[in-house]
Amino acid sequence: MAAPDSDTQVSEASSVLRRVFGYDSFRPGQQEIIEHVVAGGDALVLMPTGGGKSLCYQIPALVRKGVGVVVSPLIALMQDQVDALTTLGVRAGFLNSTQHFDERQLVESSFLAGELDLLYLAPERLRAESTLRLLERGDISLFAIDEAHCVAQWGHDFRPDYLALSALHERWPSVPRIALTATATRATHAEIAARLNLEQARHFVASFDRPNINYRITPKKEPRRQLLDLLRREHPGDAGIVYRLSRAEVEKTAAFLTDNGIEALPYHAGLDAPTRAANQARFLREDGVVMVATIAFGMGIDKPDVRFVAHLDLPKSVEGYYQETGRAGRDGLPSTAWLAYGLQDVVQLRKMIDTSEGDDAHRRRLASHLDAMLALCETVGCRRVQLLAYFGQEGAEPCGNCDTCQSPPESWDGTVAAQKLLSTVLRLDRERGQRFGAGQLIDILLGKETPKVLQNRHQTLSVFGVGSDLSEGEWRGVVRQLLAQGLIAVQGDYGTLHLTGASTEVLRGRRQVPLRREPVHQPRPGGGAGDAEAPREGRSARRSRSAAAEELPPEAAPVFERLRAWRGATAKEEGKPAYVIFHDATLRQIAVELPTTLTALSTISGVGESKLAKYGKQVLETLHPGDATEEEEQEHLDFE
Repeated sequence: MAAPDSDTQVSEASSVLRRVFGYDSFRPGQQEIIEHVVAGGDALVLMPTGGGKSLCYQIPALVRKGVGVVVSPLIALMQDQVDALTTLGVRAGFLNSTQHFDERQLVESSFLAGELDLLYLAPERLRAESTLRLLERGDISLFAIDEAHCVAQWGHDFRPDYLALSALHERWPSVPRIALTATATRATHAEIAARLNLEQARHFVASFDRPNINYRITPKKEPRRQLLDLLRREHPGDAGIVYRLSRAEVEKTAAFLTDNGIEALPYHAGLDAPTRAANQARFLREDGVVMVATIAFGMGIDKPDVRFVAHLDLPKSVEGYYQETGRAGRDGLPSTAWLAYGLQDVVQLRKMIDTSEGDDAHRRRLASHLDAMLALCETVGCRRVQLLAYFGQEGAEPCGNCDTCQSPPESWDGTVAAQKLLSTVLRLDRERGQRFGAGQLIDILLGKETPKVLQNRHQTLSVFGVGSDLSEGEWRGVVRQLLAQGLIAVQGDYGTLHLTGASTEVLRGRRQVPLRREPVHQPRPGGGAGDAEAPREGRSARRSRSAAAEELPPEAAPVFERLRAWRGATAKEEGKPAYVIFHDATLRQIAVELPTTLTALSTISGVGESKLAKYGKQVLETLHPGDATEEEEQEHLDFE
């Protein structure tokens, strides 16, 4: 499948795109990258999830002479990656610790015999001298380093084994390297280039925008109920990922969803390996499964029809949030990124930073990551504009597809409210030598004579009851936003609040404090606590509902569902994820165009030669049950 003549390699890339992958044209940015690597150049590629990064090394590996070696941290997914390529007619294999000795020997023999187009390796295998000797005996067309941000030492997915990958250039100086990631700030970008010795490589930076994702962030009230309402109203029967910070919350949330009729599975490091593997396999292979997980799950997930990603706890950084939400809507169809966060999230993460390993500089770095995440949560402007600016993409226009664009939040002058809260902190500290958490401060401001207030004689403070103009929920919003602005800070194991250097400016009236107005919760008649957000999110709900069938002509919808049923049965029979057979986008086009011949089917985007030969007749039979195709009729006439 490889072309020996370098002069014809670039032109062959387009042929491979159509013949193998079934696409008529490259996505933005792909062709330039592919031509550069095919010609033997090194590349560092920053491209969003769903932007088509894999083709940027797969096509050069098929065009250049030799085997493309792909370094990937995703041992649990290598089998699915290889299955997907094999279905396309690509000769692919992998080597990792899950294989038996004879399986590894078979792959190694195929590599040495030149019978592979792509070989996937876990990074730790490249630390073994035996693997390096094996590679030296073969013919390598390129090295692809996927999820390259794992080399960033203080990043959110650091993998120590990635640090050794800089040696690839020293050992194979003439073999081109391409490093790829979907998540990198300018600082991370520079660190990747330095650690992988790619400063002299050509750098390709695509837009980080994912316009099909609807970003929404809402105050946390009863998070599991809020989530259930979101899934019932907007994503019934859809596949999705729910992220929780702790293993215990993963288990509780998965059980809650299951008890309420939603197919949900847990995933975290505390589960035994067979259970994690089985749950991941079900999520990848079955339609409509919801995975509830810690951030240990998801990197490199190729499932294209994840319709929502929900966070029920505040992510630690914008990088982590962007990468996790990017697992939604890889097929380009409308999808939802939904986050519920509250004051306790901020307190908990601040505490984790204070007790984290590393020096003060590391803790300051973690704190700056959290500050950026809080700024994204509390912005009154377009969330997408702020998200893109974080990754260095300035000047974006408001997107119209996030909650702050669709329901612009009101802002108000919170200076007096901030002064009341800060004065309460100050008086407790100076007059009583006491520090308390947000709950006690709010009770004092609201004038509540709780046992704790009476026990500490806080009803005698001059600030007692001065905050009755705001509700408890509004006060919690004030505390949360003051934390986000650095006007108060969390300290100690009990999450007590204390003043910062910036507090004095507010107390003396030298600084104004603009705040977001908290959304008004108005449950629908007969609704539960989770229904409280319906008025705020109604427009988004209409945009996101039934994304897989959205905009299909009425007559095409049942055909699409019939094709999905066929695909599901076929995938189960072959033990593959459904998307490996065909993506939803391909089935949608088939349902609309209703091809009657294999020739017509071959023009559908995503139908390459191998899939046409393997599934073409089954698709036509599904479309036209009981009817012979024109080509079959012609074969019958020719025989007669």
